[in-house]
Amino acid sequence: MIRATEPTLRLIREKVEAGVRLSLDEGIYLYRPDVPLPEVGELANLVRERKNGNRAYYNINTHLNPTNVCVYRCVFCAFRSDLRSPKGYLMSDEQILARGQEAVDCGATEMHIVGGLHHQMKYEWYLNLIRILHDAYPRLHLKAWTGVELDWFARMTGRPMRSILEEMIEAGLGSLPGGGAEIFHPEVRDRICEHKADAGRWIDIHRTAHSLGIRSNATMLYGHLENSFHRVDHLIRLRELQDETGGFQTFVPLAFHPENTGLSEIKKASGVMDLRTVAVARLMLDNFDHVKAYWIMLGVGTAQTALAYGADDLDGTVRHELIYHDAGATTPEVLSVEEIRRLIVEAGREPVERDTLYHRVVREGANWHSAEPIATG
Repeated sequence: MIRATEPTLRLIREKVEAGVRLSLDEGIYLYRPDVPLPEVGELANLVRERKNGNRAYYNINTHLNPTNVCVYRCVFCAFRSDLRSPKGYLMSDEQILARGQEAVDCGATEMHIVGGLHHQMKYEWYLNLIRILHDAYPRLHLKAWTGVELDWFARMTGRPMRSILEEMIEAGLGSLPGGGAEIFHPEVRDRICEHKADAGRWIDIHRTAHSLGIRSNATMLYGHLENSFHRVDHLIRLRELQDETGGFQTFVPLAFHPENTGLSEIKKASGVMDLRTVAVARLMLDNFDHVKAYWIMLGVGTAQTALAYGADDLDGTVRHELIYHDAGATTPEVLSVEEIRRLIVEAGREPVERDTLYHRVVREGANWHSAEPIATG
């Protein structure tokens, strides 16, 4: 019988094996350095295999960061630029369409679109970006706009979020990425990004998207000013919204890269912390089907190891990623399909190509199609 008492690894194991939800205190306990990481990883792997068997997913995708000029000055961001800075850029329609053509030529099924909030660009520019890409490349899934970007669009226009999302969907928006979540708790959020959408707003935007049939991802930025309480609190808020809507697909833990940011004095999180965060997320988020080991942020080796610590997805080829490389990420700027599949096989997993919505992708030469949805436990 499972008893309500002070957390111990034995009692947590009993709950995990029985499929019983873990509490805030139990999540914090799992972050303690005296709790052996291999045992936490073993429990996370139990949940991972219960849901996804031996499969490890990847996709062929490309990133589009259409501008780095941003009205916000988040202290953790190395990507943003001031309007008049030599570093600042704004892509033209022709450049955006060329990026779409490159994605299609590379066999990509997804384009991941996020960027800065340019002071001088109206909402219609962001809407047109989706429209021209979708019109030109209708099979390319457009995963675009974080909750922070969508909040900015609503502020600019004075329109309800539902109206903004409906118009974006009509233009060709396929799903939402999970960025902008950072850390929800105001003790931390107010210190690292005080002026942008708060936790309640981010959650409500994703709630609205889910109500319109748009799936989304969720993220958490860790390894800066937060502690274990703030991380587990963040996970529980995501879990509660997933209970309500069922609209989240994947959780993506994002390791903070301090180089070139306003927090450059902070030491980057260790590989041990990365693996523990993946594992704790897998154990706390019992209603999420997938946990991603984003190799751009974690590093290729840690991401591969994370496939034994609760993660079931490596993301994809990730061509043209700028945001985390500007913050000092030393990972490659792109991985080939062959490299990704090799990493998965070396980890003892079965590589499965997926599309954005977790349908199995079947390829025949240069042609591809999305097959049946991938079943999870």
